[in-house]
Amino acid sequence: MVHSRSSISLSILILIPLLGSPVVGEWETDTWVSNVIGPERIENGDEFGCHGYEGVDTLLDNWVIMDCKEYLMELTDSSRWGEDPVSFGIDGETLDDSTATSLQQSGFIIVGDRLIDAPEGVIVMTRNGGSLEKGVADIEILENADRDSLVSIHWRARVGDLRVRDDGDVISWLESQQVWLTTWGEWHFHRISGEATKVTVDGQKLFSLSDTSERWAVPGTNYIQFGENVTSVSDSSGVELPILSHDERKLQIGWRPVEGGMLLTQAPGTNISIELDNEPKFVDATHLVTFNGLHHGVTVVGHHTSNLFRWTQDFSGSELTFTWLIERPVADAISWVMPVVAISILVAAPASIYYLINRDKDMIINDQGE
Repeated sequence: MVHSRSSISLSILILIPLLGSPVVGEWETDTWVSNVIGPERIENGDEFGCHGYEGVDTLLDNWVIMDCKEYLMELTDSSRWGEDPVSFGIDGETLDDSTATSLQQSGFIIVGDRLIDAPEGVIVMTRNGGSLEKGVADIEILENADRDSLVSIHWRARVGDLRVRDDGDVISWLESQQVWLTTWGEWHFHRISGEATKVTVDGQKLFSLSDTSERWAVPGTNYIQFGENVTSVSDSSGVELPILSHDERKLQIGWRPVEGGMLLTQAPGTNISIELDNEPKFVDATHLVTFNGLHHGVTVVGHHTSNLFRWTQDFSGSELTFTWLIERPVADAISWVMPVVAISILVAAPASIYYLINRDKDMIINDQGE
């Protein structure tokens, strides 16, 4: 009887997690984000944002917004420019006030990318560059991008168990274009930093002062106009800024001479000294939307990125820059086979032992009787 009760108790303990409702603990961690691939993507200039939890509707369960942020920050910085994520992927065309408030309270300021309607205070990025999926990608859309626009291209490596094939021809074409390879967050803060820069004149010297950023330390770009020649460009420590090539496509600090003046890209909170060969007759500064005077920006947005290895495996060595919207994957479903086998053993073993013991007792009694 004792054996029977023990087996029943153990069986109940095994059945509880199988019969109970799902809990938050039933989520996996994509270690590729923190190991090998994640650091490589950060070095490439990519951004990590959030897309919630797999199988959970963010609009109905706002708790995933902060939870996704905490999950991501335990694994990686969001960008080479900042630690905390600022971009969040929302499925659907509308964003309700409650979800918008949860996003803002969690530090997310950018959402995308199919929204038609969103509350004030939320910056919406639009999927205007089609997809990288084979048979869906459209070079014509990409060729007709407006000047100073950000082209946002959709990418999702898997839908359920189905692997999505990318269009290699479109990828190769994109990689050859003279466009700014950027991300959602980088694009946004580059504009803010450029607008927060002021240029003053003191004799033959110009001073470009950029305000400190409250979030990401993304450099901003300004077109500074004058008629003289530049003799040196240095920071407040006297270190010369690098000269950028005209075909540099990824954001970095530096300057280059152009007709009528120079392009200057400087970090927030810095004071850059520009020395000219003569005192300028006029000086004018205009912030630029794009880096290095490039026509427009391009980012590929990895939606529902639950396995970074699978989402990036077709882009090893590619110069394209991605905005990865990380989604915490649900744990694999528990197989019923092993628990059933275990329960069967727990029930059968005591019964077998009980039977063998009684059989031995009967044999002993019979031997003594003889």
